[in-house]
Amino acid sequence: MLTTRIIPCLDCRDGRVVKGIQFGNLRDVGSPAEQAALYESQGADEIVLLDVIATVAGQAAQAETIRAVRQALSIPLTVGGGVRSIADARRLLDCGADKVSVNTAAVQNPDLIDQLADQFGRQCIVLAVDAAACTGGGWHVVTHSGRQPTTWEVADWCQVGEQRGAGEILLTSWDRDGTRSGYCLDLLRHVRNGLAIPLIASGGANGPEHLWEAIEAGADAVLAASIFHSGDFRVDEVKRFLSARGVEVRR
Repeated sequence: MLTTRIIPCLDCRDGRVVKGIQFGNLRDVGSPAEQAALYESQGADEIVLLDVIATVAGQAAQAETIRAVRQALSIPLTVGGGVRSIADARRLLDCGADKVSVNTAAVQNPDLIDQLADQFGRQCIVLAVDAAACTGGGWHVVTHSGRQPTTWEVADWCQVGEQRGAGEILLTSWDRDGTRSGYCLDLLRHVRNGLAIPLIASGGANGPEHLWEAIEAGADAVLAASIFHSGDFRVDEVKRFLSARGVEVRR
């Protein structure tokens, strides 16, 4: 049986870990390499590192950050931010990433998912999907850190991503991000239906109970940031909680 992964997320800006609410009001919470090493020592299964303001000008700083984190880790590292081409993805992989995450550029050019999967294998490609609630119900995909709405219905876009070669979906509720009000369980259930590849839940965790709820709603892995960055919970503490409720985790 595959174990459920617990994944701390490092949102980075200018070589530092930052955290905010709904992708805004960012505050500094530490060194990426130090945070990554700490979470691995606590039993993290994987680290996700996302450059929240990735630009061409910032590529050198991003590369330096990835190399430093890679040197501190032995567990898998997923990196995203500014992936617009095969060359961008290769740069991140060459710096030490095991997988690359693509978001806005894939919505603008869905063929990019096929190209990345063909070049590197679908096991290396994570499609990050930011979902915002619609006024009349349901969810639509948003891009550019939540600032730009799209016409994509979220479950439809996730299924297109799978068909085009994404190896897993990183699904973030824009409405819940950083609020610590719990994952959007209805969103998770909605996307889980019809999706065969792994689904990673993101956005809103305030404690182990919320991670357990997300797993019960169909998540194969749970990503969290605030609860770990604040020191409120350790990864091994979360795993003990989940294991006691019958969830298979790596101990």
